[in-house]
Amino acid sequence: MKNTAPGINHIEYWVHDLNRSLRLFTALFSLLGWKQLSKTEFSCGTCVFYFAEKPVRRNDSSGVRHVCFTAPSRQTVDQVARTLRSEDAEILRGPLEMPDYSEAYYTVDFRDPDGNVVEVAHTPNMTF
Repeated sequence: MKNTAPGINHIEYWVHDLNRSLRLFTALFSLLGWKQLSKTEFSCGTCVFYFAEKPVRRNDSSGVRHVCFTAPSRQTVDQVARTLRSEDAEILRGPLEMPDYSEAYYTVDFRDPDGNVVEVAHTPNMTF
């Protein structure tokens, strides 16, 4: 039986330097428990996130401000932050608690190699 539940099927993520981005995101997805499907594709079981190298120029426009990935624990957020530091990624905030978002919301926000904002958050008390 195929999954036809509502949700996001896939996200295509354009980057300037595929190998540079994959170094960071392969480590990130591994920490978050995502399965690597191919060199450029990762899955959490309900959604596929894949990378494509495109020679596009960055501009500010309407659209996605950031992508937030769920971390299974606070310790995972801390591990992500250590990985970001080892990759010299620009950390924008965190790891820190954001009780205004929800109780026990714990997050780290950073810029990926192309300057996009990415968040990794442990959100045990959020309801959807």
